[in-house]
Amino acid sequence: MELLDVDLLLKLGISALLGLIIGVERELKRKPLGLKTSLVISIISCLLTIVSIESAYIFPGNDLIRIQMDPLRLAAQIVSGIGFLGAGVILRRGNDHISGLTTAAMIWGAAGIGITVGAGFFIEAAAGVVLLIISVEFIPFALTKIGPKKLLKRDLILKIIVNEQESLDFVLQKLKEEKIIITHTRIKDLKERTAYLLELKARASIKRSITNIYYTISNIDDVHEIEIIS
Repeated sequence: MELLDVDLLLKLGISALLGLIIGVERELKRKPLGLKTSLVISIISCLLTIVSIESAYIFPGNDLIRIQMDPLRLAAQIVSGIGFLGAGVILRRGNDHISGLTTAAMIWGAAGIGITVGAGFFIEAAAGVVLLIISVEFIPFALTKIGPKKLLKRDLILKIIVNEQESLDFVLQKLKEEKIIITHTRIKDLKERTAYLLELKARASIKRSITNIYYTISNIDDVHEIEIIS
């Protein structure tokens, strides 16, 4: 019984450590999945996996009645149940931009790490965490350096107000000259102030800072007001 307790504590400790690594990565980016959430997910997923495995073999029975249980039945429910937490961090902003998908995936990943450790696969769990961190931290950075050109663009929402109708085509032409690619255009009359709103979905080089793009568009003669959402 003592060895069993040590093994259980070892699994929980390793699960907590690996969950901590995932939590720190999200915490440094100020994402919804922080240290406490990640630790709770990893530790409890590990604990439930241990309970699921152990109960399958120590469940009382006798020679006449043979009770068989799936050792990972409870763990399987963790995978589907954790989706509720993941859905809670996916946000849709007013500009139709969806954020939080990576954090939701990391929540699912933290649960997976807990299950893996609980099942006794320590090396595989550690390798999984290493690959997770590499995937969300280093690979995106590497792709910005050596990846396809499309990956070197950032998505932007541009809201530009001009005072004259003739200015609409002029502004669009200037944006094209500045190598700001327009993917979607919406024009709206602002009758209360006799102006026109040019709302654009655009793509620009990731190497250009938002302030640089702001200054560039602000200096276009016909632009009266501008708002940039990245």
